Amino acid sequence: MIDYLSTGAFLGLAAGFAPGPLLVLVIAETLRYNIKAGIKVALAPILTDLPIILGTVFILTKLSQFKTFLGCICVLGGLFVSYLGYESLKTCGVEMDLAESSSQSIRKGIVANALSPSPYLFWLSVGAPIMFKALKADLWAVTAFIASFYAFLVGSKIFLALVVGRSRSFLKGRVYIGIMRILGLLLFFFASLLWREGLGYFGFLKS
Repeated sequence: MIDYLSTGAFLGLAAGFAPGPLLVLVIAETLRYNIKAGIKVALAPILTDLPIILGTVFILTKLSQFKTFLGCICVLGGLFVSYLGYESLKTCGVEMDLAESSSQSIRKGIVANALSPSPYLFWLSVGAPIMFKALKADLWAVTAFIASFYAFLVGSKIFLALVVGRSRSFLKGRVYIGIMRILGLLLFFFASLLWREGLGYFGFLKS
């Protein structure tokens, strides 16, 4: 179960720090209003991702006996994670647009996360093979992965809201960019693990 806790924590951290619509909205609401508004947006994935996870579980229960399908999912997941790693490595900061002035932070966060392709791509291509492997262990392993993923996903965005609320230059500074570089390299390593898992399902390697 420790493996799934650490995997969920790493992926949640990488997703939480990665530039994207939800992160930009977290920072925008923090700068436009206050830290509390940014935290409200950061909580959006907890409110919107349950149907995605349930859909993933449904697909797994129907297609888990097809190893070729799972192999393809792992390979696609590796490609997706590699793309995230590339985006992390080339990050030079986060640009902000504060033109909008209306509030309703929670509603904005829910809409932004629900309309973003990232959670769908993650749970279908990355979360699915991890959950399938965890299900072979026990339900606690699945719970550990999901809980640690969202704890670090939401926690990292809340952390950024707190930091940016006190220092607007953080998202263009060396510390943030350095964090993204390290996470980018780790994402490439994780992508290689997914590819190895995929080759195992295809019968080329022991998974």
